Amino acid sequence: MALSRIWAAFIIISILAASVQEIFIKGHTNIYSQMVVGKSGDTSNTKPIDSATLAPVILSTLQKGNSYTDGTTKYGRNTDGAYISYKEQNADGIISTAKAAVDISINLIGIMALFMGFMSIAERAGGIRLLSKIVGPFFSKLFPELPKNHPAMGHMVMNFSANLLGLDNAATPFGLKAMESLQELNPNKDTASNSQIMFLCLHAAGLTLIPVSIIAIRASLNATDPTSIFIPCMITTFVATIAAMLIVSFKQKINIFQPVILLWVLGISAVISIMVMYLISLDFTGVQTFSGVLSNGIILFLFFFIILGALYKKIDIFDAFVEGAKGGFDIAVKIIPYLVGMLVAISMLRTSGAFEVVIDGMRSLFAAMGTDTRFVAGLPTALIRPLSGSAARGMMIDTMTTYGSNSFAGRLSSILQGTSDTTFYVIAVYFGAVSIKNTRYSIGAMLLADLVGIVTAIFLAYLFFGNTA
Repeated sequence: MALSRIWAAFIIISILAASVQEIFIKGHTNIYSQMVVGKSGDTSNTKPIDSATLAPVILSTLQKGNSYTDGTTKYGRNTDGAYISYKEQNADGIISTAKAAVDISINLIGIMALFMGFMSIAERAGGIRLLSKIVGPFFSKLFPELPKNHPAMGHMVMNFSANLLGLDNAATPFGLKAMESLQELNPNKDTASNSQIMFLCLHAAGLTLIPVSIIAIRASLNATDPTSIFIPCMITTFVATIAAMLIVSFKQKINIFQPVILLWVLGISAVISIMVMYLISLDFTGVQTFSGVLSNGIILFLFFFIILGALYKKIDIFDAFVEGAKGGFDIAVKIIPYLVGMLVAISMLRTSGAFEVVIDGMRSLFAAMGTDTRFVAGLPTALIRPLSGSAARGMMIDTMTTYGSNSFAGRLSSILQGTSDTTFYVIAVYFGAVSIKNTRYSIGAMLLADLVGIVTAIFLAYLFFGNTA
């Protein structure tokens, strides 16, 4: 029910916000078209500008034949040479978004088929049961409803491990398989179980060892030290993950101070600390090389040991792969309606201008309070992150382009990009895959963990880069 209300709220707020602009604000007469058939990057809200009202730096830039960007407003010259201000649409309209949602699902088919195929081989060979036995003591406390050595334990470990290494393509199939396994134990098939909520909240917290893609983007934008953000990113995701565990454990009345839980958490913390100590000794090239070898090597050796185990067990390897791959195809197709619905609602929220109103309001609020407002420039990335991963990535790039990759805002937006997974995408895909309608308190728990991650990211940005302009 919570998801239904949020989805409906997105649509209603979007249409109301667009209608206010259409009726009362000059220059927004095409906003309905933007929301329905518009494309990201389309020019909108074009207005003529008197050159006498332009700041010298803007006028100088325009006279050189270049455009000038000030936040979401851009300045340029039309074909007649007249000075104009305009904005670019920051998201596709609902028609293009609906098509993009289907494209995402289609692109998932191959990846899902591949990893679900190997997962099927591992299950028949007993690899998942072995992994379940290893993590059983810990998961039996954190997921008390799971039977001892249940295959879901192994599926969840593989999902968490893929997330830790930044292997998004592998994490999704493993996570969906985990949700299927948990659904088998769920007595109320349309309502999220405690175990499913705990798993998804931990998954959405997005514990990541090395944010490779963010580091690569920073390097492409000429950051002097592209890897400077990986320690804050790692700490932030770890804090968000612990926060998610505490929030859900409190709700489910799980005692997290049990020795087994504490030992596992401390053990993971120690491993992460050792990894951090090693990585800080490497330069940018070294970090990229290490990450590539570790993440891709693990995938290859995982396949290697699965095949060896299957040969030892004398099972029909290819038949097992094909059967699992069929399941991956079915899941990828099944999530299309859920993905279309969620992404269209998010598109409407962004193209209506409602999101910009929130950002501007927050900037004015913190300015009125007399606080340092440098962090506000990075907030668009944080606020859009739960809604759309690609949009948040675009927002991060825009922030670094506008303020500089070495600026406080540019570094903060990079950290915020790595704070969590895309909450509403996760909800739509994972719950949709098993036809869960009642998500209970999962959305609230995920967003609260996201908030903890955002606050932590801002604190660490000031701690590490507070002297940066």
